[in-house]
Amino acid sequence: MSVTLTEINQVMQEADLLYTPDQLNVAMDQMAEGINRDLAEANPVVYSVMNGALVLTGHLVTRLKFPLEISYLHATRYRNKTVGSDLDWRAFPAQDVTDRSVLIVDDIYDEGGTLAAIVDHCYEAGARDVKIAVLVNKDHERKVRPEMEVHYEGLKCIDRYIFGFGMDYKGYWRNADGIYAVKGM
Repeated sequence: MSVTLTEINQVMQEADLLYTPDQLNVAMDQMAEGINRDLAEANPVVYSVMNGALVLTGHLVTRLKFPLEISYLHATRYRNKTVGSDLDWRAFPAQDVTDRSVLIVDDIYDEGGTLAAIVDHCYEAGARDVKIAVLVNKDHERKVRPEMEVHYEGLKCIDRYIFGFGMDYKGYWRNADGIYAVKGM
């Protein structure tokens, strides 16, 4: 089923604004403060989880005040839909992370299936340690691995379908400068 521009525009018009650009900037400043403190001497590889973390990673790494390598990986469960399914690895990380620190930057920690698979992959590839940075941590009890630690969290979020600042609604509105919740979802 394809989506129409009318539907996409209506979703934005009806959506609830949860976080403004100013609130996002404060959250990213706080995340960067912790990352600068913890990883400045670690020579980390920073993995941006595509496509959702593209916007966050771009904003976040400019706040980091130490040398680092940036790369990406692409693992998804949503495929431009509003419900997740099996994990689909579209691009594996390319860097050798043997005995290196890895910082995974993702847009959202919802149920955590994608993040858990990425963390496992990094450790299996020989990473010394893996840290997780997410812009939004959804507040609910459906985490795949409740014990998995998010080291750098920007914002807590209600359990609704959200989009903006990298997160999409059916492939659209990643470019919205705030974070919005879809009405009725």
